[in-house]
Amino acid sequence: RSCQTVSDLFVLPMQVTQLLPNEVVTEQQSLIFVKKLLAIAVSGITYLRGIFPKRAYGTKYVEEMFRTVILVHLLYVFQIYTDPENPKLVTEFYQFKIQYTTKGTQLDFESNTIQKVSTESCGSIKKASILLVRKLYTLMQNLGPLPDNVCLNMKLAYYDDVTPPDYQPPGFKEAEGDTMDFEQEPVRLTMGEVATPFHCIKFDMATEKRRLEQVEEISSVKEKWVVKIEDQGFVQVCTQRRHQAVIKMQSEV
Repeated sequence: RSCQTVSDLFVLPMQVTQLLPNEVVTEQQSLIFVKKLLAIAVSGITYLRGIFPKRAYGTKYVEEMFRTVILVHLLYVFQIYTDPENPKLVTEFYQFKIQYTTKGTQLDFESNTIQKVSTESCGSIKKASILLVRKLYTLMQNLGPLPDNVCLNMKLAYYDDVTPPDYQPPGFKEAEGDTMDFEQEPVRLTMGEVATPFHCIKFDMATEKRRLEQVEEISSVKEKWVVKIEDQGFVQVCTQRRHQAVIKMQSEV
């Protein structure tokens, strides 16, 4: 299942270092870490891309929303579009994928495989996070500008088997449709990931190719693309059953 909202956001880019915790040795600390890293990334994107005015930001973010994201959500996606009457026609989109790890094992819900991951030290985790955020901010500053008037949709995909059938996170509604078209030829960029002993968060994005003014090593794409959220049905992964929603980039012949 997925749901969506349009909302204002959270954290200024210059607050990155002091917001990330110095220790990540328990599952609760890992939850806090991933929650803050997600807030920093989303806030940085919306701030540097000029989606919200500066007055919309502060050190306080929506606890309920991010608690729900970490506990029951797999994918957090937001789409930027220009026509309020046609939100499926996007000009830019961002995806955060949260994976759960336990004792060095990573559960990859997209490919349904189990892989070994190394447990990084607390210092390495924070360093990797800062490098990822810097990489993200550098990209945001080098992308060509968005149109003057844009709209923002946020979508969450979450576990059906641990979520009440009628549950919707505050400010969200049931999502309609499972595809998004790009206005012009897009390029998909994989930004990287950060892993703790309990969680792994991955980030990638897609934007129109013409906006990549100074960005190198871009991916080649074909003329027409569709971003599709595919419902793969119930799957079994380490005795936990869930609804799988996967974001895929696929060319249209």
